[in-house]
Amino acid sequence: MSLNTAFREAEDIKRLQKVIEKRVEEIGRPLRIMEFCGGHTHTIVKYGIDQLLEDYVIFVHGPGCPVCVLPISRVDLAIELARKDNVILCTYGDVLRVPGSQRKSLMDIRAEGRDVRMVYSCLDAIGIAQENPHKEVVFFAIGFETTTPQTAVLIKRAKELGLRNLSVVCNHVITPAAIQHILNAPELRDYGKVHIDAFIGPGHVSVIIGTRPYEYFAEEFLKPVVISGFEPFDVMQSVYMIARQIKERKAFVENQYKRAVSREGNIKAQRLVAGVFELRKEFEWRGLGKVPYSALKINSFYEDFDAEKRFEVRLPEAKEHPACICSKVIRGIARPTDCKLFGSVCTPSNPLGSCMVSSEGACNAYFKYRGALR
Repeated sequence: MSLNTAFREAEDIKRLQKVIEKRVEEIGRPLRIMEFCGGHTHTIVKYGIDQLLEDYVIFVHGPGCPVCVLPISRVDLAIELARKDNVILCTYGDVLRVPGSQRKSLMDIRAEGRDVRMVYSCLDAIGIAQENPHKEVVFFAIGFETTTPQTAVLIKRAKELGLRNLSVVCNHVITPAAIQHILNAPELRDYGKVHIDAFIGPGHVSVIIGTRPYEYFAEEFLKPVVISGFEPFDVMQSVYMIARQIKERKAFVENQYKRAVSREGNIKAQRLVAGVFELRKEFEWRGLGKVPYSALKINSFYEDFDAEKRFEVRLPEAKEHPACICSKVIRGIARPTDCKLFGSVCTPSNPLGSCMVSSEGACNAYFKYRGALR
C-alpha cells in the first residue's frame, strides 16, 4: 500500500464523515470554510468532499492559485516584454495560456514568432542566458512562498556568474497578507454576503513559512485555521478539527499536516528569500484589488537583475473581459458554475479567465471533474 492510498481509505473517510456530521449538528448550522489553496479545491471537487458533506459544510473557494490572482495588467506586461526584438521570455506553463486584455496570451505571441519559452525550473533560465549571450533573457516569476526560494536561488546564481543578460519580473505574492485582506473585506462585514467560519490553510506554502504567521488571524478575528495536507483524509480530518474548535468556541491554529509542516517552517528558505527580496508597499491581486504589503520585489543589492527597472516598464491599464467573473470566484462570493461563460465559451482549451487556465483554478477543477454542466 502506498502512502497516498493510506490517506484515501473509504472506511476512514466514512468514519470521519459521521463524526463531522454529528459535530455540525451539535453546532446547529452548516459551516462555511474557505480553503485558501487551489490544491485543496481540486481535492474537494475531485473526490466529491463538498457533495459528501452537503448540508453540513459549505466550501468557499479562496484565492490560493498564483496564476488566478495575477492581474491582467501583469499579463500585458509579460506580453509587452516578449514583443521586444531582443528578448527571450521564460516562464512556467500555466502562465503562457492566460489571456491579456486584448484576448491574446503569451502562447499567441509565440505563434506570432516571438521567443517565448516554457521552463520547468526557473534555473533553466541560466542555461538559456548562457546559450544566448546577445539576447536579453527575462524570467517572469510567479508564485506564493512555495516557489519564491527557487527564484532567489536563480538571482543569486546569476549574480555569482556575472550574467548581465538575465533579469527577472517578480510577481511573488504573500499568503498571510491576502488572508488578512479577505478578513478585512466589506463582503465579510456586510450581512448576507460572504461569511467565513474558518480557514483550511495551505499545505505547501506552510512548509516554507510554518504555522506561526496564521496565529494572528485566529486570535484577532477568532477564526480557526487548520493547516491541511492534500489527500481526502487530510481535508476531512481538517474539517473535523475545525468543527471541533467551533463547537468548543475556540479559535486557534492547528497543524493537521505535521508530516510536512512545522511551526517555524523552513528557516533556511526564509533566510534565502529575505536576502534577495523585500516587501512591496502594495500589489494588485486579481479579484482582491491592491493589497498592502502582499508581494515581494528584488532588493537594492540585486536590482541589476530587476527586469522592471532594466526595461523601465510601466504597467499598462487593463480591463477584464466584461462577462468573466473570475474576480468574484477568487473572492469566494461566486462559484464557477455561476458564470454564464463556464463550460460553453470558457473551457480549458479556450479559457477566457485565469481560473479556467490554471491547473489549480476553481473553474478548471469544476470543468475537469464535473464537466460543463452548470
